[in-house]
Amino acid sequence: MIRRSRALSRPRALLLTLLALVTTIPALGLVVSAGGDAEAHGTPMKPASRTFLCWQDGLTDTGEIKPVNPACKAAAQQSGTTPFYNWFSVLRSDGAGRTRGFVPDGELCSGGNTNFTGFNAARDDWPLTHLTSGATIDFSYNAWAAHPGWFKVYVTKDGFDPTAPLTWDDVENAPFLTVDHPQLNGSPGTVEANYSWTGALPANKSGRHVIYMVWQRSDSQETFYSCSDVVFDGGNGEVTGVKDPGEGGGDPGGPAPGAECTATRTTAGSWGGGYQSQVTVTNTGTVPMLGWMVDWTLPAGHRIDSLWNGAMTAQGQAVMVHNAGHNGSLAPGQSANFGYVATGSGADTQSALTCRLG
Repeated sequence: MIRRSRALSRPRALLLTLLALVTTIPALGLVVSAGGDAEAHGTPMKPASRTFLCWQDGLTDTGEIKPVNPACKAAAQQSGTTPFYNWFSVLRSDGAGRTRGFVPDGELCSGGNTNFTGFNAARDDWPLTHLTSGATIDFSYNAWAAHPGWFKVYVTKDGFDPTAPLTWDDVENAPFLTVDHPQLNGSPGTVEANYSWTGALPANKSGRHVIYMVWQRSDSQETFYSCSDVVFDGGNGEVTGVKDPGEGGGDPGGPAPGAECTATRTTAGSWGGGYQSQVTVTNTGTVPMLGWMVDWTLPAGHRIDSLWNGAMTAQGQAVMVHNAGHNGSLAPGQSANFGYVATGSGADTQSALTCRLG
C-alpha cells in the first residue's frame, strides 16, 4: 500500500511522495525476487537520494537550478548545477558492483564520480526522509533507462555522525536488503517509471542515518551509488528540507527545460545483406549533459553485429545505446558520434532516433 506523506500535502509534493517508494528488508541477507526484467537507470525515490531531492529543491519554473536548501546550495557551488539535471547518473562505468576498496572513504555519496563531488559534503542539513525503524513500507527506485540488475541496500551503524565524512567503517558490513531483478513499472525516461517492492526497514535504529544503495547492472560493469539521508523518528516517509514545490518548483515529470538532446542516424555504406550507420548525438539544450542514451527499434530481421563509441543493450529488435566513457559530457550545441555495423536485408529508413539524458 502506498503511503501518502503527511508533511507534503500540496499536489506536487504529493506526487513526490507517491514516487518515493523504495523498500528494505531486515538484515538477514534476505533476497527478494519480484520476477520479470529489471530495467532502469536512475536513483532511489524513497528514501529519496540527495541528488533527486536537491534537483527538486533547486528546480524553478524557468528550468534554472536555484537551490534553497543550504546543503544543496553548497553542492551547486562546489560542483555546478549540471549534476542536478543529471540526478539519475551517479554511476561508475567500471564499478562491477564493487564497494569497499573501490569507492574511496569520504566519496561514498558520489560513488567516486568526480561530477558529483559536491554531494559528499558532511552536513546535517541535507533534505531528510522521516521513517520508523522496523516498519514495513513500499520502496521504489526510479527507472530512467532499461538495464537489468541487482540492488543492495545498506544502512549506517549506530552512532553515525552526519557532520563527519562518510566512510565504509560507518556502514554496516552486510546489506539489509538485496533485490534481484525486480519488476519495472511505467515507461523508462520519466520520473514515474520505477521498480517497487515491499519490506521492512532495519529494526532498532534511531536518529540520523544514511541509507546507502548500490545498483549493479547484470549486462555490464556499470554500477550506481546513492546516499539517502533519513531520520528514524516515527515518521511515515515525510520529506523535510525541500522548498515548498508551490513556491517556484519545476515540473517533476522529467528533466528540466533546457536539458535536451537529439540523435540522427545516417547510412555510411551498404552492401548485400548489411550496412554501416553513424548516429550523431547533439546537446540541443541550454545546460551541459553528463551522459546520453539513444533508443530505437531495428527493422524486423535486422541485428547489430558490432558497435563503437557507445555501450549497447538489446532486447529483441529494441536497442539502447549509452555513451562511452569519453563522449558522454556534452556542452550545449556540442555533438558526439557512435557507429555500428548491422546485418539485414533492405535499408533502415529511420533517421530521427529517441535521445535523452542518461
